[in-house]
Amino acid sequence: MIQSDIANMTDYMNSGHVGCPGCGATVAMKFALKALGEKTMMVIPASCWAIIAGAHPQTALKVPILHTAFETTGAACSGVRAALDMKNDTETIVVGWAGDGGTFDIGFQSLSGAVERNEDFIYVCYDNEAYMNTGAQRSSSTPYGTRTTTTPGQQWKQTRKKNILEALAAHRIPYAASASIAFPDDMIRKFQKAKEMKGGSRFLHIFATCPTGWRVPSEMSVRLARLAVQTNIFPLYEIKDGIKYTLNYKGNRPIEDYLSVQGRFRHLANSDIDEIRKMVDEDWGLLLKKAEV
Repeated sequence: MIQSDIANMTDYMNSGHVGCPGCGATVAMKFALKALGEKTMMVIPASCWAIIAGAHPQTALKVPILHTAFETTGAACSGVRAALDMKNDTETIVVGWAGDGGTFDIGFQSLSGAVERNEDFIYVCYDNEAYMNTGAQRSSSTPYGTRTTTTPGQQWKQTRKKNILEALAAHRIPYAASASIAFPDDMIRKFQKAKEMKGGSRFLHIFATCPTGWRVPSEMSVRLARLAVQTNIFPLYEIKDGIKYTLNYKGNRPIEDYLSVQGRFRHLANSDIDEIRKMVDEDWGLLLKKAEV
């Protein structure tokens, strides 16, 4: 798919929403719905997007939405899919749309249970690397070295980011993939692929910049998402049946290009950056082995 094709695809988001300027999560939703189409049912837990979507009838989306509790996205998607099946509706795609807090942390139990049963839905985590809706608190998606409102001063996050894609792949689901708002062609292709693979659980992990929480200008949102991929901090790849890896992009830029422009990393010393570089190189090397590249 080429860029002009994306521009001509039907848009299922209204022009008005209450997302912050430069919000990567709104860009992610726009591309996702272009790929999924009108026969989509969104299940959205407590998150930034629970607010961005707006209250009925002034919703930002042109598809049905079920708002659910923070920890219940996997269970709610399972229930919606069962209800549609009882109505003999095999066309509508059920999509869980949760942030990193509702996926990596609070919602992981119901997500794991649902994908272990191989429920027929697409689960999307739009990852802005903290609990942004309630003030940029640390989550298990928050990277090592990040300063958040719950890791102040020298108490910045001292542990690595959870590898959620590997956790889902360990369930041996039919399809899991990472995507970035800075690579729309790749993202739309992956959503279309997940849409076509009916009959089991599909998981998409989307890198969605948050200028507010990351302390960067809003106009840098897409640039930062691109840098994350180009530095191999957020690789783009796919996993089929938990075992077959396909790498979509190889980055070669230094991690300083990504870290140095963000306020949340401004406190780091050179030794801290060296530690992050070791982590990135280690993860990248392991991914290359799995993809047999």
